[in-house]
Amino acid sequence: MSIWEVILAFVVVVLMLVALLANVLVLMCFLYSADIRKQVPGLFILNLTFCNLLMTVSNMPLTLAGIIYKSQPGGDQICHIVGFLETFLTTNSMLSMAALSIDRWIAVVFPLSYHSKMRYRDAALILSYTWLHSVSFPIVAASLSWVGFHHLYASCTLYNKRPEDRTQYVIFTGVFHTLSFLLSLIVLCFTYLKVLKVARFHCKRIDVITMQTLVLLVDIHPSVRERCLEEQKRRRQRATKKISTFIGTFILCFAPYVITRLVELSSVVHINSHWGIISKCLAYSKVVSDPFVYSLLRHQYKKTWKDIINKILKRSSINSSALTHESHNQNILQLNE
Repeated sequence: MSIWEVILAFVVVVLMLVALLANVLVLMCFLYSADIRKQVPGLFILNLTFCNLLMTVSNMPLTLAGIIYKSQPGGDQICHIVGFLETFLTTNSMLSMAALSIDRWIAVVFPLSYHSKMRYRDAALILSYTWLHSVSFPIVAASLSWVGFHHLYASCTLYNKRPEDRTQYVIFTGVFHTLSFLLSLIVLCFTYLKVLKVARFHCKRIDVITMQTLVLLVDIHPSVRERCLEEQKRRRQRATKKISTFIGTFILCFAPYVITRLVELSSVVHINSHWGIISKCLAYSKVVSDPFVYSLLRHQYKKTWKDIINKILKRSSINSSALTHESHNQNILQLNE
């Protein structure tokens, strides 16, 4: 193995461990907190977490093996199953993010009618479409034998080995990425920019009220006035940062891989194998970032996983003290004997 392959293998191992830990923590929060389970977005986050966990335990280990051994890990049947899952899970994850953006758009732009427009039944219908949409492409690919081990990405994924099918495969790949990556990106941009517009409007209203209050309060201390102005500035930046994170991580993680897949269809451009694996690792990094972007850094999830950790530590502390007490009693008995 070259130094580049060692580095890439190490990166995949780190991504795999962090993704497993973070997504399991999200799942624990969902199971532990009744409040999270009651919320409609929780269904979309649960679906996204399920996809991320399955990607972590099925695709990432085989990619790691592909990087190390430079050949197909396992037999053809295993590779076909993993390639099928890779196509399904990637599409499902993208559409789940789009569903979460639609939920936020309805909640912010139509707050009074949110509970009537986004119910559990509506969320279930959206998830049903997500699964149907996601599973249709790998079924077509598997039926046409367009799934296999691709050396460029060291992964079991979409791959056409037959030159006579090149035209059909090019059309299929273009339609697949248009209706998965591009469609999700358009939905994300449309919904979150609408959310940002509303957030900025509310910030302006709050800023006007704040400035009027500061003008009326003549005797206010300068430090209090400064803190109000700083909070004003942070409030304006908060929504922009969040929305930039949602859209930015989606583009940064998926765009290089999708562009590489499309450029690969051209026989003119040669793609370096190291870049192919790097673009695949960037796509895997979305599995790592999703738990933090959509869940763990939110106040409700922070509180829940802190409660879980405190409960575990408290239980272990009680057990430890009980064991210490029992040991102390045994020592006294031995001395008496």
